[in-house]
Amino acid sequence: MDRHHPVSWVNGEPAAEIRLSDRGLAYGDGVFETIRVQAGVPTLFELHCKRLCSGISMLDIPFDLDSFKNEVSDFLHKQKLKEGVLKAIVTRGSGGRGYNPEGCDRPSQILSFHPLPVYPGDPAIKGIRLHECNIRLGDNALAGLKHLNRLENVMARSEWQGTDCLEGLLLGMDDRLVEGTMSNLFLVSGKTLRTPCLGKSGVKGVCRELILEQAHQWGFQVETGDYHWQDLAGANEVFVCNSVNGVWPVIACGRWHWSVGSVTGIVRDRVQEVLNA
Repeated sequence: MDRHHPVSWVNGEPAAEIRLSDRGLAYGDGVFETIRVQAGVPTLFELHCKRLCSGISMLDIPFDLDSFKNEVSDFLHKQKLKEGVLKAIVTRGSGGRGYNPEGCDRPSQILSFHPLPVYPGDPAIKGIRLHECNIRLGDNALAGLKHLNRLENVMARSEWQGTDCLEGLLLGMDDRLVEGTMSNLFLVSGKTLRTPCLGKSGVKGVCRELILEQAHQWGFQVETGDYHWQDLAGANEVFVCNSVNGVWPVIACGRWHWSVGSVTGIVRDRVQEVLNA
């Protein structure tokens, strides 16, 4: 599969283009999911669908979940796609110029398939360094949703190049910890997993949701709240996660350093079992 020319469908048909009038292009009017595919099966699919539906409902875009699931199944089966990353985008569709969405009654569903990302240094085992991002995330009425307006993340990721840091740490305007540029953040204190509340900004990641749902079965407590630099510095362990890469231990951020701890190792292995199932 060519990284520069991924396999793609638009509204159930092979296509590599969308209309210039599509509101996803003009206004970021839509949502998306990035889904790991193993052995032809989209992993954590129900959690992805749950978040997709939440975003679509808030944006009030017409949507048929069963039709979407069938289209994903057909796409993976007919194209014989076994391992990689499925990106699913739902926009409000095409309409006239201007913000008023009246008359947009046919959403666009865009599916594309990409190779799994490759990172140096075995980050899931050896851990990663976090870049301290300068840009701050603004408070947002759509906090938590994975909508198409991701310019803050793009600007943050543009702050560094190279592989010394594989992820960046994003804070809110009040300097509270929020998330990574492509991941969610967890602080470990004893047997408790703490992750920032995302009521003001950030994305409620699917891997984060899995950990919050399953942590008790793995022998851990979970907390969500507002955390700051001193909480990060005082954590026993730190890790980030997303539904494509799983869990990455954090070993450094600025002047602070952590070891790859046993709690992070357990969570990493449990998540990987789900992704490999």
